[in-house]
Amino acid sequence: MKLTNKDFLTLKDFSKDEILALIKFAKELKEKKKQGITGNHLQGKNIALIFEKPSTRTRCAFVVACNDEKAYPEYLGANDIQLGKKESIQDTARVLSRMFDGIEFRGFNQSDLETLAKYSDVPVWNGLTNEFHPTQILADMLTIYEHFNKLEGLNFAYIGDGRNNMANSLMIGCAKLGLNYINISPKELHPDNELINLCKSFANNSSIKISDNIEDIKGADIIYTDVWCSMGEEEKAKDRINILKPYQVNDELLLKTGKNTIIMHCLPAVKGNEITENVFENNADIIFNQAENRMHTIKAVMIATICNIDI
Repeated sequence: MKLTNKDFLTLKDFSKDEILALIKFAKELKEKKKQGITGNHLQGKNIALIFEKPSTRTRCAFVVACNDEKAYPEYLGANDIQLGKKESIQDTARVLSRMFDGIEFRGFNQSDLETLAKYSDVPVWNGLTNEFHPTQILADMLTIYEHFNKLEGLNFAYIGDGRNNMANSLMIGCAKLGLNYINISPKELHPDNELINLCKSFANNSSIKISDNIEDIKGADIIYTDVWCSMGEEEKAKDRINILKPYQVNDELLLKTGKNTIIMHCLPAVKGNEITENVFENNADIIFNQAENRMHTIKAVMIATICNIDI
């Protein structure tokens, strides 16, 4: 399977087989790195890393992945270029794609990312927008596969702020890959109906459910949570904490699953809000494996979309 020159903007654009191929390829790259084997797939390539929003995992994952494969990464922060300010996104895309072999964008608006991709002649990758975070989902699904040795048929519960970029992207990923997905959140934080219906159309042998009842956590193989206030929403913190307190991932919630459930978190975590410190630490191996897997899956995406190779 070839994904050469394909943008990576949202998992909506990828088939089940394409997503699984990326996960399998990332797993192979991870196993080689553990053996001290890195590659030269990207030798001589230059990678632009645009960051409107700060980052730990995304930035480090792209930089290390580039170095492992002999590429040169150039960090372009919010004050380093004129993106959408003195120079249009269209013109910035046309300039950068003359100089670089791939462009990562981590910012606010999905529409800006899509404009960047439309006018770029090289692959553009979504490092996070307000709407979607697809590279995180690849890392999450690799982590789940490593733990359960399967994806299809597992019961996946997302709990917390149900309409943020992680909830959106996880619903798409679960629908595409055959995990039964439930979003448990207050009604005012439920995901968009259009996206729900789209994900239901993706789900052939799995289910998509939206609930505000924490009792529906029963049977979950995986519980996933995220911060209650996304980047840029800090002024809403007090209200969010008040309405989301009943949706905290804690020992009491875990008892409701009736299973040996694993806990996942994309980080950074606000321990004491969306998750207790005790539950976080008891699942730290899983959570930090997620973080590491950002590097391996991002490496897979870059190689697959830049290089003319089968994955």
